Amino acid sequence: MGVSDNSPPLRTIRTDHVGSFPRPSWLRELQAQYEDGEVNGEELEAGHRRAIADVIARQEEVGLSVVTDGEFSRREFQESFGGAVVGFDSTPHRYEGFHIDVAEEDRSDAPVATKRAPSGMAERGPAILHRRPAVERLRMTRNVILQEYQRASSLASTPVKVTLIGPDRISQRFAYENSYSVYEGMEDFLEDVISIEREMISEVVAAGCRYVQIDEPGYTAYVDGPSLEMMRARGEDPDANLAQSIAADNAVIGGFPDVTFAIHICRGGGGGRGGHWFHRQGTYDSISERLFSQLDFDRFLLEYDTEEVGGFESLRFITAGKIAVLGLVSNHGEVETKDYLKQRLEEAAKYLTLDQLALCPRCGFTGVRDEEKVWLKLALIREFADEVWTERPRG
Repeated sequence: MGVSDNSPPLRTIRTDHVGSFPRPSWLRELQAQYEDGEVNGEELEAGHRRAIADVIARQEEVGLSVVTDGEFSRREFQESFGGAVVGFDSTPHRYEGFHIDVAEEDRSDAPVATKRAPSGMAERGPAILHRRPAVERLRMTRNVILQEYQRASSLASTPVKVTLIGPDRISQRFAYENSYSVYEGMEDFLEDVISIEREMISEVVAAGCRYVQIDEPGYTAYVDGPSLEMMRARGEDPDANLAQSIAADNAVIGGFPDVTFAIHICRGGGGGRGGHWFHRQGTYDSISERLFSQLDFDRFLLEYDTEEVGGFESLRFITAGKIAVLGLVSNHGEVETKDYLKQRLEEAAKYLTLDQLALCPRCGFTGVRDEEKVWLKLALIREFADEVWTERPRG
């Protein structure tokens, strides 16, 4: 399969999504069986291709402008980097506990009570998911996003994008204070991170990918009181951390002509049955000018499905030619209405013209139990976008 030459320019597409989709229970079971040695690598790969072919077909049926593999071959979304390198003092991800069937009556995607879940604690576990030191200088052993792109692009007729965890989150999950025997400090560490991520991107671009999304869930730490307290308790200057991360993100994506780069700035994803909603406090407002005017990305995927994220005033800092992709659609709960989307888009259009706006869900869909609502929400985005941007090329 191949992408049509008539595909819209990726920089200005009007429908988008964060990348992850509900993982079929049979695939989770297969992945757990692989971990236990009950199936081999060929059987696991066949399962991945089957599930990814299905999720791509659903995305194309909806008419999305760009598709992903659902992040189905990852154990956790931050494995895009953590699973690509060695050098951390960490333990591998494992699929455990997925053998338990979930009763149909428990397959609700309604959010549990909002709680603050512990995140990135300095305990044994996978790299980036936990805050771990280095035992040797990092080096790439497999290019996760390249493998994902090659598989997905062979199954898609729509442009495929890849998602890669960014250097800000990686730096926040690096225990530098216990790594001085390997790295002189954070700047030394980030040089390796930037070099590795540029190599990963170079290889995926050479394979044909023209849309790369950097996931930066750590940027909202700079407006979140508890996260700021943790930084200061370690003797860090949050303003200096933010400046360092902006520079690192720009260094990762610089010098790739004809490639669209997006950044997803996340306030917290979903939990699921019996889980927590990781939830950051604060709004974009206090960091928006620095982020939107200094980051060299083409597209900003932002979460705006609740009032607590703040108003749209901060969008005024997005510079000419850049696109604000508004996450007006929640990744849980009931399907929104066109009237709701119209009202919210009109509010946003007071600060940016429609030419600089697009639509997406707030975050990924990994923990959603009611899968059909996912597709109804995405179909709503597609249909509404077609009505709003009627005289522009479908995108």
